[in-house]
Amino acid sequence: MAFNHYNVPYATDNAYAKRVAYFSMEFAVHQPLKIYSGGLGFLAGSHMRSAYELKQNLIGIGILWKFGYYDQARNQDQSLQVQWNEKIYNFLEDTGIKFQINIHDHPVWVKAWYLNPETFKSAPMFLLSTDLPENDYVSQTICHRLYDANVATKVAQFILLGVGGAKLIDEIGFKPDVYHLNEAHGISSAFYLYNKFGSVDEVKKRMVFTTHTPEEAGNEKHDMYLCEKMSYFCGLPLDEVRKLTGIYDDQFNHSLAALRFARHANGVSALHGEVSRKMWNHYDGIAPITHITNAQNWRYWADKQLYFSMDESNEERFDDRKGYLKRRAFDLVADQTGKLFDHNVLTIVWARRFAGYKRAELITRDLDRFNALLSNKKYPVQIIWAGKPYPVDYPAISDFNNLVHLSKNYKNVAVCTGYELALSKRLKQAADVWLNNPRVPREASGTSGMTAAMNGAVNFSTFDGWICEFANHGNNSFIVPPVDYSAMHVQEQDQYDLDQMYEILERQILPLYYDNPAVWRQITQNGMRDVRFQFDSNRMAHEYYELMYNKQ
Repeated sequence: MAFNHYNVPYATDNAYAKRVAYFSMEFAVHQPLKIYSGGLGFLAGSHMRSAYELKQNLIGIGILWKFGYYDQARNQDQSLQVQWNEKIYNFLEDTGIKFQINIHDHPVWVKAWYLNPETFKSAPMFLLSTDLPENDYVSQTICHRLYDANVATKVAQFILLGVGGAKLIDEIGFKPDVYHLNEAHGISSAFYLYNKFGSVDEVKKRMVFTTHTPEEAGNEKHDMYLCEKMSYFCGLPLDEVRKLTGIYDDQFNHSLAALRFARHANGVSALHGEVSRKMWNHYDGIAPITHITNAQNWRYWADKQLYFSMDESNEERFDDRKGYLKRRAFDLVADQTGKLFDHNVLTIVWARRFAGYKRAELITRDLDRFNALLSNKKYPVQIIWAGKPYPVDYPAISDFNNLVHLSKNYKNVAVCTGYELALSKRLKQAADVWLNNPRVPREASGTSGMTAAMNGAVNFSTFDGWICEFANHGNNSFIVPPVDYSAMHVQEQDQYDLDQMYEILERQILPLYYDNPAVWRQITQNGMRDVRFQFDSNRMAHEYYELMYNKQ
């Protein structure tokens, strides 16, 4: 197909007529396209699927990561091994488009690949690559590893997404009404657009920004002089950059710049919207911050047979289907770990990106209670962990490896590798209880529990992120009772959450599951119903048009 004067290749719904370019460093659209690391990608992938379902006039702009995030394998002792394997995608179309952008005062060739919307039933997507023979080796490596640990390479990646994405849009003649930055990685596009349109007001008219970070220290900052040296500011002198962004110290704060260039911004849950407004309200000139709670694509994630059985009130078929889903997932666990799990046993799953504040190993910190839980003959329990730490986040890797070594002491504990879309779905189907225990209020939204509920798992969580809008303790989920954590030291907070988790597990969850299966089934189904529409990404994609794109 021809890519000049590009239009989305399907009739768009009039309610979603505005042309939108959605920039994201990662997209988890489908398992074969490995250009994502975790929640941000899962969210963006669901957004692309819903944009397609709703026939929105939206395109995705991302990067074709040659080696993906990384492949999670094992060393001889079962501990984590990071592998970088080249990915080959014959389903992407060559657009024939090549152009140059400046990185480090040096012209770098960029090629655009196209994901046809019919391939995975997603909005059309353009993926950028510098892995071309026309480039020197260092330039080729810009698109090799998602979130490269080398600072200069990471800044170059941000330029590729922002400047490269904005220039690509000009190359294909798409002419967006809205440039939507999913996180601040692509804010270099604002400098490109400033050069193009000649004023900040013209950029603001077109730019909206979604922040996913609930604390100021977590927002990306880079040395201002490094950014200038890397051509991040599209040739603008530093004095002008400072005036445009209002950033006068030596650290370029990507999120702060995005908040000042955007006309609207949003957090990704009601709580995160509040936290973000408090976090940024002492800065002047920032966009108003609303919230649009993250969601996941029901059509892609949900087990439809579970829903059919529930809708028909066929309890026997519902239980049979959940049992089958557990057995099928346990085959994967057995293949990886040699552990044979029983589908009749309550199964707890903790699976998501490994990061310190998510506290993967919290439940193991009281080893006496952990041992008692796992050796309980009356109410037996199985636990599965999975997730990818950032490849140079050594504390998170250490947590992962410690869990692997701990699991060797138990027949009913397993740690899986290769946590990507496919395994994520299987483990959600395996779970009776989906354990989520981030340190409040560190989780901006967190969406894994949504897709767990769509597959017949009950959320068991601290009160943070999206859960605050969903949870009804004992009715559709189980929640650690929130307290004023701000008055606690971190150690006190962790101890409180740990004690509460065991109390709820031992006194409520286990007796209910085994002694009152009909009530347990009802709680499961309440969660499935409550997540069905409110946390389907079609609702979210609609709200982006309503609250961000169409709003002047």
